[in-house]
Amino acid sequence: MRKFAKGDDEAEVNMTPMLDIVFIMLIFFIVTATFVNESGIEVNIPEDNNNSNPPPPDEDKRAIAFIVDGNNRISHDFRTIDISSVSSIIKRESVERPEAPVVIQSAESGFSGTAIRIYDAALEIGIPAEKIVWTRRK
Repeated sequence: MRKFAKGDDEAEVNMTPMLDIVFIMLIFFIVTATFVNESGIEVNIPEDNNNSNPPPPDEDKRAIAFIVDGNNRISHDFRTIDISSVSSIIKRESVERPEAPVVIQSAESGFSGTAIRIYDAALEIGIPAEKIVWTRRK
């Protein structure tokens, strides 16, 4: 008869290969994962009312408009201006017309940093964000 030894001869499971596979899968999923980082400012876009003949604006509510072209040149009242004069223009015209919104129209091909600087200048002067409209044109 054969006798089996009891006690010391227990079977062990080697966990090393399983841990290797788990770490390889973890590294694979970390490397292939996409992370969404949404940062930016909120742009106020006017609603489309589909009115063919809008009423003429009041002189007090006429917008303080800036146009940024594809070469990042700023125009105001058909004049090319420098970025340093934007805040003084907004101050002067907001005193004359306190209800006037600030409209920034930038070219789609232009760098949006110039438009953001105009937006920030309007905020620093005290124009509420609801009265600042930033649109992009082709």
